[in-house]
Amino acid sequence: MMIKEFVAFLKNYGVVGLAIAVIIGGKLNELVSSVVNDLFMPVIFQPALKAAGVDNIRSLNYNGILYGKVAGSLIDFLIVALLVFLIAKWVLKEESVAKK
Repeated sequence: MMIKEFVAFLKNYGVVGLAIAVIIGGKLNELVSSVVNDLFMPVIFQPALKAAGVDNIRSLNYNGILYGKVAGSLIDFLIVALLVFLIAKWVLKEESVAKK
């Protein structure tokens, strides 16, 4: 009896879909962090980082305030937000095309 109620709960509230979304979102975040830290930062920001005397943007600080870490996290967030927006737009477009 309890197992049937649990399965019904999972189906009714889309818990499995939510779990899949969380897992994919976590991996997307890892991918974006790697692209930012291992590709964008060395290629695009390296001259500015060398001028500041640091190897990594996350190392930038002023009197203990880690503004470089905040800047790196902001870049990560903006890229993830853009990717989520583009994926959602694509999925919703495909969904509306399928309804027609």
